[in-house]
Amino acid sequence: MRKEEPINISRDTDTRVEESLVPDLSKRGYQLLKENYIERAMECFSEILEIDETNNYALVGLGDASRKKHRYREAIAFYQKCLAHHPGNNYALFGLADCYKALNQYPQAIEIWEQYLEHDDRNVTVLTRVADAYRKEKNFRRSKEIYDRALELEPDNAYALIGLGHLHYDFREYQHALAYWSRMFEAHEGNVDIRVLTSIGNCHRKLKTYREGVSYFELALELEPGNFYALFGLADCYRGMDEHESSLVYWKRILDKDPNNKVILTRTGDAYRHLGDLDRAESFYRRALNIEFDEYAILGLALINKSRGNYTEAIESLRSLLKNDVKNHRLYTEIAECYVKIGDKHAAVEILAEFQRLGIRNGYVSDMLHRLK
Repeated sequence: MRKEEPINISRDTDTRVEESLVPDLSKRGYQLLKENYIERAMECFSEILEIDETNNYALVGLGDASRKKHRYREAIAFYQKCLAHHPGNNYALFGLADCYKALNQYPQAIEIWEQYLEHDDRNVTVLTRVADAYRKEKNFRRSKEIYDRALELEPDNAYALIGLGHLHYDFREYQHALAYWSRMFEAHEGNVDIRVLTSIGNCHRKLKTYREGVSYFELALELEPGNFYALFGLADCYRGMDEHESSLVYWKRILDKDPNNKVILTRTGDAYRHLGDLDRAESFYRRALNIEFDEYAILGLALINKSRGNYTEAIESLRSLLKNDVKNHRLYTEIAECYVKIGDKHAAVEILAEFQRLGIRNGYVSDMLHRLK
């Protein structure tokens, strides 16, 4: 008679004991993750996988931990393994989409977020993120549609208002962008993000309502006295209002922190040139050119030569700029004015006619050509 093998009670008991540890390990792992003890959290999740190699909490936890360490491809592998065994897991979908976004892989992020919205289309956080991704992909219609959906669910949602502002700004609809960012400002006036203030200021710069822009950039500087965007915005607003002495104050404050910023060096040179201090203007243009070639610095030096009566040198510099900026009508009119100054009216007419042969209509060029003829 065949002898029965004994039941291995100890093995079953060990398995049950191990499985009973999983909830505590999971809870501890997520608490450690919350407190930013990432390595210790990963140890807890890895221990769970030794007991249950497809445990969704552990796989998502390891994905979240890797994401916190900016190891996005590693995180993607954990989330994908989770989804392979637990399709539709919202936490894995959310983390996976965020990884693709961090890697600037917006089409993949959109695809995952759209899957998430099939399970939960009222999650405002996900709605604003997928709208952001569509904005990055330049899909205005879909992006606006989803931002609007977020605002239906939460009328003053900061991310939706800011996102809609950026969306319209990117498409040069500055008045609409201003409306959304102003709503954000009004809703959080006592505690508004400095980026909202500089964004409103930038809308006013684009709309050439410089005086209104100044007040928002000044508010931004009260919050952060060295903020580059606020300093630049103020300087540029004063430049737009032809208040070059005021613009110099802020160009110089930027240069105090960033003395080799060639854009700011040329803007500083422009301000001195408008104020008639040609020697100082020239020194700033040359400082910019010592860093690397800059067409605006060359233009500035050409205009200084023109002001000093060095018309031949000015023409030479301006013509060199035409090679890379053939449609810039200002270069043609400046060259024409130099030719007029040296008495070569025919050359002045010819350079303006050269611009018109490009098929571009410009009122100032046409008027100047008409006067010369």
